[in-house]
Amino acid sequence: MKTLLFTAAVAASLLPAAVLAQDTGATSRIEPYVGVMGGVHNFDSETGKEGIPPVGYKGRMVEGVAGVNYNVAGPLIVGVEGSASKGVSGDIDWEYGAAGRVGVKAGKDSMIFGKVGYKWVNFDALGPDSRDYHGTTYGAGVELSPADMGGSAQSSNIRLRVQADTMGNFRSIRPMAGVVAKF
Repeated sequence: MKTLLFTAAVAASLLPAAVLAQDTGATSRIEPYVGVMGGVHNFDSETGKEGIPPVGYKGRMVEGVAGVNYNVAGPLIVGVEGSASKGVSGDIDWEYGAAGRVGVKAGKDSMIFGKVGYKWVNFDALGPDSRDYHGTTYGAGVELSPADMGGSAQSSNIRLRVQADTMGNFRSIRPMAGVVAKF
């Protein structure tokens, strides 16, 4: 898993110069968004500094996200977001957290981003009064606009979002996909 995450980080850092140098024509602005996603969270069977028992917990979940992006200059975007997830099957009861994001516009209206934040997790498998575990999260993903997938519009308020996160010292993998609506 560490190799996969390291490879993804290296690939993201080697974005083509054309993407970084493109002029999107956008002015500096604030862009709030909300979204809903689904996915899985799989934890290693090793104990990290978060103290999660070495059982290899996993679960499917539904997540709501809300945040705000700020178009700094040209293709560069910074933002913050909060998330809350509910386990629908498996060992995870719920998760919630906050993260900062840095992204680069790609194409007409899509974005490639990385994020760092903090997350709290509660496990069903540990009983109804179990403690919450928490730690730093890292992730990367893309938001794809219909404008870049064959549409004729220059932008769209809806984006398909695909991301992968990890918690702690790369002790978990959390692929998620869903839809984000920007305002």
